[in-house]
Formats: sequence, structure tokens, C-alpha cells
Amino acid sequence: MQVSLLQCQSSRSVADNLAFIESQLKQLERSEDVPHMVVLPECCLLFGGQESQQLQYATREEDSKLKQALAKLAAKYQLLLVAGSIPILAEDGRVYNRCYVFDLDGSVLGQYDKLHLFDVEVSDGTKQYRESDAFCPGDRIVVVDTPLGKLGLAICYDIRFSDLFRALREAGAEMIAVPAAFTKVTGEAHWQVLLQARAIETQCFVFGAAQWGLHNGGSRETWGQSMIVSPWGEVIAQKPQGTGWLQAEIDVQNVHSIRAKMPVINHNRFVSPQLKS
Repeated sequence: MQVSLLQCQSSRSVADNLAFIESQLKQLERSEDVPHMVVLPECCLLFGGQESQQLQYATREEDSKLKQALAKLAAKYQLLLVAGSIPILAEDGRVYNRCYVFDLDGSVLGQYDKLHLFDVEVSDGTKQYRESDAFCPGDRIVVVDTPLGKLGLAICYDIRFSDLFRALREAGAEMIAVPAAFTKVTGEAHWQVLLQARAIETQCFVFGAAQWGLHNGGSRETWGQSMIVSPWGEVIAQKPQGTGWLQAEIDVQNVHSIRAKMPVINHNRFVSPQLKS
């Protein structure tokens, strides 16, 4: 199968972000006889302002024009689309940071709400990040049964929590998509090593699709370095800077070969992780 990750420099303009994604899909090199998965980064249609701005675009799932637009792209270009993340209105008036997986006809195969919220201090121009001011966390792990294999879902800050990834592996994941918008500071320090560690621990392919560069006049800066990592921890492809595609051909059977030779899941003497309520 072919996997393509799109590195974006998204802004606060939904129309501009959507136009950029479609322009890249038109240019995407693909083989007609090879199954194809595309992964977009976190906040692919709206990024760079205050977290509270997400509230302006968040609607109920059935009314979401952002969701509808991404579903149309999946159907138009006949792709298995891991659609980054978009804001969806929650019951308490806050917002879920939600990743949809669309099939080739635009139907929803699965969805995941980001579990871990980025409430931290970073030595950059923003200084303090408070996702919980606008977002509420999800309440379940998700592995999507796709035509190309079993796909676990995580978003950005989730990468720091190995228990989530072990839970995805135990739920059957063969691949894990990680749409992200790592800050430049934290990305430079930790992004690559975390992706490789999660791939090695889970013996899964890991797809880290990232935001990159300066956003909205420099008020936000993200690291980029979108990567495809093998279940052995090898960096198969990466795009350190700039916007555009990185691609790789992968074989999910490699996952099972590595697991058969080194059955770490059978050797683990610790109890399985459980999600807190």
C-alpha cells in the first residue's frame, strides 16, 4: 500500500486551508493499482489563532461543514483519508478535537477525539498553551478497521503517553496515525524520538503528519518533520521543512513478521493499561 502524508502550514482561514489541501491532492502522485492512504495534520482546516477560535467553527457533527468538505475530498479523489483534526461541538459547550477516517466514497470508517490536552508552558513566543480552555478530552481509544489494515488513532500530545499506544496495539492496531502540530521547541527536542519509540514499542507503522513553519504572522511556530516510521523504528520517509507530500510504500505483513520474531506483547509482565474515567 502507498501512504502519503501532507505537511501543512495552516492558518485561520478555513477557505485557504481547504484550497491548499485540494491543490496538493490534485498534484499527488499515485499508482492506480495500489491502495492509497492519505494523512493530514492536526487542525488542518483551522490553526494558528487562540484556542477559543475553534469555538466559532465548532458545530454538531451532523451540521459540520468542515467534516462535509473533507468527506467530499475523500470521495472526489477516492482516497482512504485520515483527515487530521477538526473542531466538533461537545455537549458541555466545549469542543472535541476530532480525527475522522473517511473511506473512498466519503463515508466515515471511524473517528477519534483527542484524549490528552496540551496545557503546558513552552519557551517560545506563545509561552503558555491551554487547550482545555476550549477543548474537552475524548473518552475512548480507537482502532479503525480499514480496507488497508487496522489503524490506531492518536493526535499530537497523545504521542507522549505510551499507555495509549500499548492499548492501541492490544486492540489490534497494525498502523497508528498521529496528526500533529508540535511546537518548534518541543518538536526539535522530542518529536522524532517519540515517534520512533512508539513504533518500536508497539511494533506498528507510525505516520506522523505535522504542521510546519510560522502561522499567522509568526504568532505560532510549528516544527514539521512529518515522518513515516517502520515497526522496527526505521525512518522510512520524512519531510523536515516546507509544505507538501512525503510518501512511502509499506507492507503491513512486515508488522506480523517482526512480531512473530520478537513477541514482546506475550512477554510483557505488566497489566494492560486502562483509560481513566
